[in-house]
Amino acid sequence: MTSELTIPALIRRAAEQFGDTEAVVTADVRWSYIELAARSERAAHAFVAAGIEPGDRIAIWAPNIPYWIEACLGAHLAGAAVVPLNTRFKGAEAVDIIGRSRARIVFCVHDFLGNDYASVLVDSRDGLPDLEDIVVFAGESPPGTRPWVDFVDSASNTEPDLPTVTNDMMSDIIFTSGTTGRPKGVIATHEQTVRVFQDWSAIVGLRHGDRYLIVNPFFHTFGYKAGILASLMQGATMVPEPMFDVPAVLQRVSDESISMLPGPPTLYLSILNHPDRGSFDLSSLRLAVTGAAAVPVEMIRRMREELTFETILTAYGLTESTGTVSMCRPDDDPHTISTTSGRAIPNVEIRIVDDDGTEVARGDPGEIWVRGYNVTSGYFEDPAATAAAVTADGWLRTGDIGVMDDRGYIDITDRKKDMFIVGGFNAYPAEIENALLSHPSIAQVAVIGVPDGRMGEVGHAFVVAKTDTTIDPVEVLSWSREQMANYKVPRAVHVVNTLPTNASGKVLKFELRNSVS
Repeated sequence: MTSELTIPALIRRAAEQFGDTEAVVTADVRWSYIELAARSERAAHAFVAAGIEPGDRIAIWAPNIPYWIEACLGAHLAGAAVVPLNTRFKGAEAVDIIGRSRARIVFCVHDFLGNDYASVLVDSRDGLPDLEDIVVFAGESPPGTRPWVDFVDSASNTEPDLPTVTNDMMSDIIFTSGTTGRPKGVIATHEQTVRVFQDWSAIVGLRHGDRYLIVNPFFHTFGYKAGILASLMQGATMVPEPMFDVPAVLQRVSDESISMLPGPPTLYLSILNHPDRGSFDLSSLRLAVTGAAAVPVEMIRRMREELTFETILTAYGLTESTGTVSMCRPDDDPHTISTTSGRAIPNVEIRIVDDDGTEVARGDPGEIWVRGYNVTSGYFEDPAATAAAVTADGWLRTGDIGVMDDRGYIDITDRKKDMFIVGGFNAYPAEIENALLSHPSIAQVAVIGVPDGRMGEVGHAFVVAKTDTTIDPVEVLSWSREQMANYKVPRAVHVVNTLPTNASGKVLKFELRNSVS
C-alpha cells in the first residue's frame, strides 16, 4: 500500500499542480498553493520540535481563519490527529473533549463570540494533565500561553525531519453527541478522508479555479473536509468566513467572484430573502451543496431562477461515515433534490432495515444502515459505544429512519431519534437535558425540537421544579446561555407539574410536540 491517500500527499501535490493559484484569501491574506505548502511545512517542523509524535492529538478551538488551515495541515504533516472544537462551546464543553482526547497542544484565539478561549484554557489547565501548550492564533496571549508566531518560529533553526504518514493512520477525531448525551470521538483515517472527498468533489463538480466561500465552520466535517481538503484536491481558492452574516457573505461573493457556496438551507433562504440582494453582483455563483434540514423545493427553483447556480445538490452523512453517505447528482430534478438525500456514493452500500436488521421493501420505512470504506473504525477509546454503532460485519447503524426508492435514492423521514437541527447544527436533546439537570431548581426535563422559520428548528424545554423551589423561565434561559453552546440553548422553557410518560416511564415527546404545535 502506498501513502498517496494521505493529507500530506494532498498538500505536496497541490503545491506542484496548482503552484501560484490563490489557495487562501481573506481581507489580509493571499496565499498561493506554494506558500500554503511552505507555511504548513514550517508549522509541521514546529510540531515535531515540540515533541509531537505520530498519533498524538492536537486540538483547534478557533473560527474559520487562515491560521486554522495552517495549523491543521501542519499537524497532518507531523503525523498528528486533529481534534476540532466547536467555537460555540462553553469552557466546560471544550475542556471535556480536550481532556478525553488527551490533546497535547490546543490552538485557539483570544476572543470570539464573547468567549475568552485562552483564559478559559489557562484556568482549566490543572484538570488537563496531558495538555502541554496553549497557542493563541490571534489577539492577546495571556500568561500561560504563547502566540502562534512564537510557536512556528520555534523550529526555524533546526527543521527536524518529518515522519512518514501512511494511509491507515488516524487523521482526526471529531466529537459528536448522541442519544446518551455524552460526546463520542469519531476516528477517521487519512485514506477514508481522502477517498470520500475525492468522490464528493468529483460529484459536486468542484474544479481548479473555483473560488470557494467556506461559511461552514472548520470544526465541522463540512467546513474542514468538504471545504479545506476538497479545495486542496481540486485547486479551488478557499475564502474562509468566520461567521455567517448575510451582508458580509453577499459582499464577499461580489468582491471575490465566489463560485462555490455550500451551506444549510438557512443560508440560501437568508440570501434569497435579503432586501438588498440586488445591490450585489452574485453572477459568479455556480455550485451549491445543502442538506442537514428540510429543503423546500421552492428554494431549489428560486436558486436556479433568481441566482446563477448551475449545480445544486443535497447530501446526507454522519461524522461516523466520514461525513458522507449519499448525494444527489447534478442532473437530478428539483423535486428529487428537495425530497431526497441522493443515492450512495461509490463503493458504499445503504440498506433500510427493520428492528431485526432485515432489509425492508423499497418504499417501506426503516433504519438506515451503511457499509463501506467510509465507516469509522470506532469511537476513540470507547469500545462499548463502537460495538453498539457498528455491527460485526461492518454495518453502521445510523439511528436515522428513511425510505429508499427504486432508484436507490433515500429520503430521511426521522432524524437520529430525537435529534433536531438548529441552523445546520445537530442538537441532541439528551445532551441538553443533562446540562439542564445541573440547574439547582430543575428536577426533571425533556427537550424537543420545534419548527422555526429562520433556523429550521429550535429547542423547547419542559421542566419540572424540585420540591419547595420555583423556576423562572427567563432565569433558566440566561443560565443556559452561560452553560452551553448557543445553538443548544432552548428558545423557550415551559414549566410543567409533570412530564407525560408511558407505562415504562419513558417521556412521551410526541405529546410535548403536540402541545406546542
